[in-house]
Amino acid sequence: MKTILHIIDTTGPGGAETVFIDLLTRLPKDKFKAVIIIRGKGWVYDELTRRGERPVLLDAKGSFNWRYLLQLRQIIKRESVDLIQSHLLGSNVYSALAGLLTGVPVVATFHGAVDIGENERLKRLKFAAINFGTKRIIAVSDNLRADIIRRTRVNKTRLRTIYNGIAVDEFNKPASDSIRDKFGWSKSMVIVGSLGNVRTAKAYDILLHAAALLKNKSEKFKFVIAGQCNTRLFDELLSLRAELKLEKDVYFLGFNDDPAEFLSNLDIFLLPSTSEGFSIATIQAMASGVPVIATKSGGPEEILTHAENGWLVTAGDPSAIAEGLEQFTSNSQTLAQMSKNASEHVRDKFSMDKTLSAYEAVYNEIT
Repeated sequence: MKTILHIIDTTGPGGAETVFIDLLTRLPKDKFKAVIIIRGKGWVYDELTRRGERPVLLDAKGSFNWRYLLQLRQIIKRESVDLIQSHLLGSNVYSALAGLLTGVPVVATFHGAVDIGENERLKRLKFAAINFGTKRIIAVSDNLRADIIRRTRVNKTRLRTIYNGIAVDEFNKPASDSIRDKFGWSKSMVIVGSLGNVRTAKAYDILLHAAALLKNKSEKFKFVIAGQCNTRLFDELLSLRAELKLEKDVYFLGFNDDPAEFLSNLDIFLLPSTSEGFSIATIQAMASGVPVIATKSGGPEEILTHAENGWLVTAGDPSAIAEGLEQFTSNSQTLAQMSKNASEHVRDKFSMDKTLSAYEAVYNEIT
């Protein structure tokens, strides 16, 4: 049995955090023992404890924390760790350094272009550490892989693509009218939903402008957004919603801990993002049988085939989203066929089993 140290530097919720939890809890227990380090309490901690795991809380405060690195080293030695699996830039850097100190191989996963800011401090130094201290570097899409190569001095020979996966059957739920009933919407209304925390890259401002364009033509579209809202950006979005007079058309529902239930209420799933490394929410929607319209924002182009199992539109353009929604909803038979194609495609290409097998193959290569 191999002991893997799993480490991430955010407390969630989010797509990277979901992958982090699914990976460590779903790897075969007879082959892998998990040691888990997270920075503090929050959604990740709560979800891990709900699944019966006992994470170690270790916060790396400051721009560089030598004490944190030494504590990592102690845990690696004490637990006889065979391999380190890290996620996101901060943890990837610390894990690479810990790997150099201990000789333990490291697999570092990047989840999106936003993981690596254009003005990231000491970016060359950080990637030098990652290049020297890791055995494999994982990108969650080919688009992200190409972006990392373009913007950093990553060691390309160590870089692999492993798509994120989901437990497909968990999203096979009957349709629900709980949201429709909550707001008193008739069956003639088209419920368009987005799933993701309020962040700049999610482009909910673009969604609002698209909703305003649609409202000028029809009252049938209603928008619901599920995701964490405790940011200053959320206040700006509320102001924009008021300015556009969309208070009865676009609703922010806050964090949702049951994405399958949320998705079962939707007529259309909309991903309005300007940047996506992959998009867990998109494959969740496809698995749920909800028709998907997504922007060409990176990851979605590798998930969807336009007009076959979803609809792709230009990112950052409200009129493209509005026109796409109008075209997308104009033929119910076409929608039904695309939804069927989408669920089959997710089961075939983005299942949890495929993701776990791909990571396990990488682990076997380097240990």
